[in-house]
Amino acid sequence: MVVSIKASYTIKPSEATWEGVLHLAEWDQTGVITHVPTITFYKKASSEEWAANSDSIVDTLKGSLSRALVHFYPLAGRVRWVGQGRLELVCNAKGAQLFEAESSTQLSDFDDFGSHINEFRDLVPLVDYEKPIYELPLMLAQLTVFRCGGISLGITMSHAVADGQSAFHFMNEWARLARGGPIQAAPYIDYSLLAAGQSHKFKTTPCDQHAELVQPPLLIGEQSSLKERKKPTTISILSLTKEQVESLKMVADAGGDHAYEKRRPYSRYEVVTAHMWRTACKARKHLPAQPTGLGFSVDVRNRLNPPLPPNYFGNAILDMVAYATAGEVMTKPLSHTCGKIRETIERVNDEYVWANIECLKNLPNLTPLQDLHSRKGDDSPFHGNPNLGVISWLNLPIYGLDFGWGKEVYMGPGIHNSDGDCLMLPGPVNDGSVKIALCLQVAHTDDFKKYFYEDIQI
Repeated sequence: MVVSIKASYTIKPSEATWEGVLHLAEWDQTGVITHVPTITFYKKASSEEWAANSDSIVDTLKGSLSRALVHFYPLAGRVRWVGQGRLELVCNAKGAQLFEAESSTQLSDFDDFGSHINEFRDLVPLVDYEKPIYELPLMLAQLTVFRCGGISLGITMSHAVADGQSAFHFMNEWARLARGGPIQAAPYIDYSLLAAGQSHKFKTTPCDQHAELVQPPLLIGEQSSLKERKKPTTISILSLTKEQVESLKMVADAGGDHAYEKRRPYSRYEVVTAHMWRTACKARKHLPAQPTGLGFSVDVRNRLNPPLPPNYFGNAILDMVAYATAGEVMTKPLSHTCGKIRETIERVNDEYVWANIECLKNLPNLTPLQDLHSRKGDDSPFHGNPNLGVISWLNLPIYGLDFGWGKEVYMGPGIHNSDGDCLMLPGPVNDGSVKIALCLQVAHTDDFKKYFYEDIQI
């Protein structure tokens, strides 16, 4: 696909905003500090509508983004290093970046958008990480107009200042402003709410008791992940109908030998993730004794006492890891693996969160943890084979992003190429179905798809 950039605009807040330095919370600095991309496609509107909007579509985006940045002013700032692997956010209104592009491709060429996800690279702004971090915009967007009149909007946002909940909060408010409406829910911006030292009622536990801070397992017999990380990967979109999800839930809720089996029914996320973990172990042909880790994120907004304020803007997710052997995952009942996932999730309470934060605060240098999540470089920990990471967007407002030209025809993640990365999204009609963006080594992908569907009995 050939995409030509026509213009680039630096969009600054339309009004004066607070300027100064915000000290980021520990999680803002130790999780993923790169940008997270999304892509949304829209069909050509009716000829009368399009004639009225085509000339002003870029101006509409520019104006509404400028107004949105007044409320979400951290996204118009920059982050900078302050030593010991720590970052701070400089609110200086330098602005976000908006690109205007065009392509000779037609939306009809993406008959099944999910099967073309590997081609979306040029539809999302490229962030040049070779530049100093303080030169990089924290939010970038690209409007691409296709030959048929359809459009795409690729947005990428720094995870150092916003998690998924905050990112989609911003995008939905930006869209509302673009449609001519007022902002509906202003963000609550106070990064200090998750800063270390806010709670002293709990004792700090040693960092080695937090599995999320430990390097993930390697393949048996390997001293490093060098060979695995060099293997080619591909991205697939897998779909599960409501009936297939319900079938997995019935199997899991039928019971097994885990302590959690007698409690409330397992969730859609728990059963699908357990099924994916089992499928990955089978597709990779793991030995029964192979250690494997399952990584995921837990939103702590309502797990703290007291909960965070509504519309808290920042990073309020804690990365967790469940561990097992491949043999355990492949041979035990599905309820057993679901129980392991739930047990790890329910460990995240007020005490655990603050113990994690205090532990991070006491580390002299956060660089090793940033390497743990960056997945870059031959010496950094590897989250692919034999491990898996399944991030959930099931409860995020990802659909209905209308900037004035109607509802989207497709919304999904941008390109990602790390082995073992999975993103779970709700079906577009919110009927209980699930879509999964899966990145896996090419050698394992066909077997994964085969077992993934074969092992679901309707």
